Amino acid sequence: MGLFGIGRAKKNHAISLDIGTEYVKVLVFRIEDGKAHIIGTGKEKQRLSDMLSGKVTDISGVIDTCDKALGSAVEEAGISPKQCIIGIAGELVKGTTTTIHYQRENSSEKITIKELKDIIDKVQRKTFDKARSALAWETGYSEIDVKLVNSAIVDVKIDGYKVTNPLGFQGRDVSIGIFNAFAPIVHLGALQTIAEGLGLDLLAITSEPYAVARCVGLEEMSDFSSIFIDIGGGTTDIAVVRNGGVEGTRMFALGGRVFTKSIADELQTSFDEAEKIKLQYSSGKIKIDSEIGQKVSSAIKNDCDVWLSGIELALEEFSNVDLLPSKILLCGGGSLLPDISEFLNKRAWVKRLAFAKQPKVDFIKPSQVINVIDKTEKMKGAQDITPMAMAYLAIDLAGEENVVDSILDKVVDGLRS
Repeated sequence: MGLFGIGRAKKNHAISLDIGTEYVKVLVFRIEDGKAHIIGTGKEKQRLSDMLSGKVTDISGVIDTCDKALGSAVEEAGISPKQCIIGIAGELVKGTTTTIHYQRENSSEKITIKELKDIIDKVQRKTFDKARSALAWETGYSEIDVKLVNSAIVDVKIDGYKVTNPLGFQGRDVSIGIFNAFAPIVHLGALQTIAEGLGLDLLAITSEPYAVARCVGLEEMSDFSSIFIDIGGGTTDIAVVRNGGVEGTRMFALGGRVFTKSIADELQTSFDEAEKIKLQYSSGKIKIDSEIGQKVSSAIKNDCDVWLSGIELALEEFSNVDLLPSKILLCGGGSLLPDISEFLNKRAWVKRLAFAKQPKVDFIKPSQVINVIDKTEKMKGAQDITPMAMAYLAIDLAGEENVVDSILDKVVDGLRS
């Protein structure tokens, strides 16, 4: 899987910390036989002034909220692990997969560890500089202020034949696809400070859309293709997966909070009251054809249009993809608004993009997150997928890595130093 770890875990308990714009979600889990068993959960609402569009704006405020959520999870679990994995989202996190073809001089010789390291080193140096300078250009940050979050090998082929471990194979053409996600150091630094403030050891910081894209069993399905859309409180995160490999991730700053504000304005009520109404509307307790349901639907219509334009623009950036997958998988609290899937099912926006046919829209269910077992029975819906996905990634951090991933980690360590 090749998630870049800050310090590899050896113990068998860990924490998944999802610091969202609207809520902090915490899972305490036990890692056993390659599976994460969730034994404690915590959820706490963020103060409006502490987060903006997936970015931390008040570190001490967020630490307080995390502390409360952590307290609930630890109390339920009956154990207080120190190791944690934290997710990073927001507009300024960019992830992309670069595939490099490498011609071997002697195709009859078997690939050795030294040769594999040299190939990965070449690929990563090329992709690292390219991706970092692209993010710096897009965001206006200098390259020095942009750091690597995730690095993972998502695809290895020898003469067009897909392999998981190239060692010992013969062949002429080796192609390796490496996914890299970068974020401005100011955001990474804030998350590191939060972990320190909570007295936690940081196993890894991961790109949340990458985590979501990995958690539904891509390793088992090499032909799996889908667009993952995670709608949180402040951001919408997108990951495109083709043939089992993550092509890239994009994010934009529009999430559930915008819809809540529009409902508050339309119904002339407080933000908190509007949030309650939105949740009732999302869960079907307020029917769409009722008087208040129609008002809610009318209030968020413009936001849905803007949101759909954001999806369109984000998918347009995948210019290297010949055909976009005809499957869309939704998660995140904001995805529960019935208007979201209705807008995605409208045909007009699809015609402007590289779809072969109208994509089918579905939700990721907690039961589909592989190797994560919910002992608490509290993981009920789309809003619980992201922290579960992070727990899935943490399984590998506590276990043995495969040879390709460990080589990549060494290469990445060299690039970072």
